[in-house]
Amino acid sequence: MIRYGAIFVLSALISFAITPLIKKLAINLKAIDIPKDDRRIHNKPIPRMGGLAIYISFVSAALYFSNFDKNVAGIVFGSTILVIGGIVDDIRSLRPIYKLIFQILSVCVLIAFGITVKSITVPFLPGDGYIYIGYFGIPVTILWVVGITNAINLIDGLDGLACGICLISSITLFGVSLISGRYTAVLLTAVLAGSCFGFLPYNFNPASIFMGDTGSQFLGFALAAISIQGAIKSAAAVVVAVPILALGIPIYDTLFAMIRRRINNKPIMQADRGHLHHRLLDMGFSQKQVVFIMYSISVVLGTTALMAMMLTAKKSFALLIVVCSITLAFGIEIGLFSRKTKN
Repeated sequence: MIRYGAIFVLSALISFAITPLIKKLAINLKAIDIPKDDRRIHNKPIPRMGGLAIYISFVSAALYFSNFDKNVAGIVFGSTILVIGGIVDDIRSLRPIYKLIFQILSVCVLIAFGITVKSITVPFLPGDGYIYIGYFGIPVTILWVVGITNAINLIDGLDGLACGICLISSITLFGVSLISGRYTAVLLTAVLAGSCFGFLPYNFNPASIFMGDTGSQFLGFALAAISIQGAIKSAAAVVVAVPILALGIPIYDTLFAMIRRRINNKPIMQADRGHLHHRLLDMGFSQKQVVFIMYSISVVLGTTALMAMMLTAKKSFALLIVVCSITLAFGIEIGLFSRKTKN
């Protein structure tokens, strides 16, 4: 544990040290977020592309401490493709189809390195319900990684929100991986958590730099890939529940957004002002209060994920159903499916 603590601290120091340099680079490249619609909460131009600091910290520490492990190399090479796309998007704003192409290419690298979902759990089948899915794991892997990548991007709407939630999710997956003996994933989550922690002082309200698509897409990709290594490949009992709970906030918020837009006859990919953080702001909470509320929810979900590690497949699935039901009721109560959305 001392080793992983040291890795966390070193990653945080690297990220903290290079963020001011990335900020200057973003300004020189004109990677600036200018508020131009009511979905944006800030009222002055702020540099973005700060996620490049998180990426550099992650890659340098991960490669050094893993001795260029094959799985680590796959995640690094795959994320590099996505970061290149994110940098271009932060400077010039890519169309959604081009973002998707970068995402698919990055997942293809993961698959080429053997990082795929190979099995799933069906809790109510005889025995442990563990089913090997073979080549069907490829589309499942694509859906999982692309889905989580975009989910993190969608919650990146307040200062420090996405970065902090990714920090909490990384710590959760650190615990999951440690319990299940997935030590490569333990290393990667320690590095990722440290990289987020070092960047957060610059990104927390009032933010001096945003992580941009460079950061949100990298973090989503990294968390999705690491969860395959650390949770989805671990004991059959936790295959369904743990990664969904550990990444609960972005997953639920994205699903609710899709349902809301469907109810309101809006295109699924059309942005709106109906996300959880928008609803909480509309209820009168300040930016910092909303962020801490969502941090707290993420901590509760992360703790629940660790609890699921101790349960059988059926009990962990039942726990997931209970959490989903409570989350759905909460979403209905605060109007996440309301027709009062702004475009």
